[in-house]
Amino acid sequence: MENQMAQVAQRISGLRLMMEISEEEMAGITGVTLEEYRACEAGQNDFSFTFLYKCAQRFGVDISELVTGDVPKLSSYTVVRSGGGMPIQRRKGFAYRHLAYLLKSRLAEPFYVVAAYSDAEQAAPIHLSTHIGQEFDYVLSGSMKFQIDGHTETLRAGDSVYYNSATEHGMIATGGADCEFLAVVMKHGREEN
Repeated sequence: MENQMAQVAQRISGLRLMMEISEEEMAGITGVTLEEYRACEAGQNDFSFTFLYKCAQRFGVDISELVTGDVPKLSSYTVVRSGGGMPIQRRKGFAYRHLAYLLKSRLAEPFYVVAAYSDAEQAAPIHLSTHIGQEFDYVLSGSMKFQIDGHTETLRAGDSVYYNSATEHGMIATGGADCEFLAVVMKHGREEN
């Protein structure tokens, strides 16, 4: 995992330097402090999905290319078998598997996500993030507390939420167990609230 993180950091640094983009601009784009950005680019901090997504958008590359170093090559269809997919660590307690990473020119980023249950998160503020586009989340098992724009909803297996992901949003597993869900991030949604 640490080796993969170092390789992703090198790709981000290399693209930024090649495109002559400042660290300050990238910190602003990714929504982190300059120090946090430098730590990510040095491979000292793990990357959130949102961080990677925003880097990929700014560099004009596929998120799969940032994570794997390979450009997606399939143009017609791709199959991911049970338990497969490209793993992406989002933030502590969240594990993502990208379910279409081999298909080029995707209009959406589909993920299988496991949010680990944490007692400590239940009373803490939910970590919120934003990214351009829209998102659809469908709960497969467990339950999640979902927060957006000052509203909080509890979603259980079979429930779903579709939203403008440029609005601050976040979620945690709740109910004493991990939450498994499908998340589909659409790239070309409106940014306005």
